[in-house]
Amino acid sequence: MFKRIVVAIDGSRTSRRAFESGLELAATHGAVLQPYYVVENAPVYYDVPGYDPSVLRDELADEGAKLAAEVNAEMKQRGVQGAVVIAEGSSVDDVAEMVLAAAAAFNADLLVMGTHGRKGFQRLLLGSVAERCLRQATLPVLLIPAASGTGSVPESNG
Repeated sequence: MFKRIVVAIDGSRTSRRAFESGLELAATHGAVLQPYYVVENAPVYYDVPGYDPSVLRDELADEGAKLAAEVNAEMKQRGVQGAVVIAEGSSVDDVAEMVLAAAAAFNADLLVMGTHGRKGFQRLLLGSVAERCLRQATLPVLLIPAASGTGSVPESNG
């Protein structure tokens, strides 16, 4: 049924659940999986003495590289074809548009993403990416909710 799947990843627990769902679907359907990670290069809307926005950007780029290595290894272990794509974005609108553009360029027939991503400052930047993608997508979107309770990933019933 699915041949090409894009999954948005950001390093959060919910993003991890989305990746696991996308990986399972890709393995089940023999689909190619393209995890997509955006390094936020967001403008700062407030003046904080001594704050250097490039520090956050560099930390997120490093996090993305580590995450990409882990995700690519898991895909290889499961026999799923594909590789992580890392890009740079600067706002919620930009990130949502980039995710949708990546899905279109990849000719994806499914987009998988978590409903809640990062927390704190990053959540302000990414909090509505899933909602914007859902509203604007021209392909099916599978939204994976944050785990309830202890934060552990519930086991599948089937």
